[in-house]
Amino acid sequence: MPTHTLTFRSDDQKLAGTLTVPPGSGPFPAVLLLPGSGPLDRNSDHKRLPLGITGQLASGMDAAGVVTFRYDKRGVGASTGRWHAAGFYDNRGDARAALDFLATRPEVDPASIIVLGHSEGALHAAGVAADGAPVAGVVLLSCSAMPGEALLRWQSAQLAPTLPAPVRLILRVLRTDLEARTVKTHAKIKATTTDEARIEGAKMNARWHREFMAHDPRNDLARIGVPVLAVTGGKDLQVPAAELAVIRELVPAPVETHEIADLSHILRAQPGPASLSGYKRDVRLPIDPGLTDLVVRWVSTASLHLFRT
Repeated sequence: MPTHTLTFRSDDQKLAGTLTVPPGSGPFPAVLLLPGSGPLDRNSDHKRLPLGITGQLASGMDAAGVVTFRYDKRGVGASTGRWHAAGFYDNRGDARAALDFLATRPEVDPASIIVLGHSEGALHAAGVAADGAPVAGVVLLSCSAMPGEALLRWQSAQLAPTLPAPVRLILRVLRTDLEARTVKTHAKIKATTTDEARIEGAKMNARWHREFMAHDPRNDLARIGVPVLAVTGGKDLQVPAAELAVIRELVPAPVETHEIADLSHILRAQPGPASLSGYKRDVRLPIDPGLTDLVVRWVSTASLHLFRT
């Protein structure tokens, strides 16, 4: 499928992305792809962990007859800015700017755009739709439905049992409680006032963390007025699969939810016990084909409905 490298403006930044267009005469329905947290490029790749999530989903949608657009986050790849200085709501603004830009493209039917997000990107997909952006549907992959600070504490609780036995032994000897340490770290972050800060010796995007911890996704989920597909893995250690029930309860529009038993947060099937340490091994494989098929089928069905209406 033909691809185009394009740029768009968001605030004072110029963000770069890839537009993929199906063969034939448009305008076509389109999908905007939003990556998860961290300094990720348009394919959801980190320099130390090539996740490939949005890039692979874009490739998987080739047969769906839709345009796809994905972009590098601030300070990553060909986009301007500094990633450490970007806040959570800067990323929300960038998502809305990308959506507005996509709607201007001659290849795209502006009334037939679906926004798809993974992890943090799912929160922004929900927020953009809730704020009244003209989207026709929303796909939420690994989307949380609890305030950010509570989610980070939940993640800490999941992490401890997955650590290697020698590490768990050291923590016991040192009497280190990961959840208690997380709470103390959060207090230090909330006391900062700058975009960036050093917390316990590490450089952090402090404003992003302050805004994320205070953000409550339930307020956005309750205001989505378009169809939603929500999928979370049963082995996700960063978002509880139980959040699917909350999403189903809160969203007033039609909602389809799926928990995929062995799926991890990086959207790969993970054999054996759930573990973050398996990510480096798992990224060598493509994202779960069943997940890709599910998303493509939902987008294709939505697209056919849009063409008929």
